[in-house]
Amino acid sequence: MIVIGLTGSIGMGKSTVAERFRQLGIPVCDADAVVHELYEGAAVAPIEAAFPGTTSGGKVDRVKLGQAVLKDPHGLKRLEAIVHPMVQAAEREFLRKAAEQGAQMAVLEVPLLFETGGDARVDVTIVVSAPPEVQRERVLARPGMTPSKLEAILARQMPDSEKRRRADFVVDTGVTIEESHAQVDAIVERLRNRGGRAYQQFWS
Repeated sequence: MIVIGLTGSIGMGKSTVAERFRQLGIPVCDADAVVHELYEGAAVAPIEAAFPGTTSGGKVDRVKLGQAVLKDPHGLKRLEAIVHPMVQAAEREFLRKAAEQGAQMAVLEVPLLFETGGDARVDVTIVVSAPPEVQRERVLARPGMTPSKLEAILARQMPDSEKRRRADFVVDTGVTIEESHAQVDAIVERLRNRGGRAYQQFWS
């Protein structure tokens, strides 16, 4: 089974590309969705212990947690130490099920794949990219987003140019959805008969 790492900066169109993989019958694990579940379950107690007052009603309050992390110079590292192992455990279980079901390929959709060294645990990396003006327009159209928030997010992410340089494949979403889908289809065809080693090496 080939383990594919799908990544890209904010607003680049990862969800659109991930959905195309699903349409092609390839299982996808969305790290953001995993975190969302953890913030309503297993991560609540350890986060409350590390950042008191950041949870309520059995859920993590993302706004309060964000404020607490910003105030603490080591806050992000402490939060990652709690959440990252839980996300990896969920990814491991996802890949185990995919392998059991005989999947030829499985996708880990991870926004900070390169930043966290996750690219070392996959067989192939795919970066989703779009021109900067398209990215900016998409992100600023989101509720509650401001130019300053966008700059803060981008400051934590590896530059798009560097991600593109490191990627095995790049999907350009600054075109029509049909054209983006065609790029994904072509990548899948190229990978169809390739073997993978990452699952046995890092996940099984």
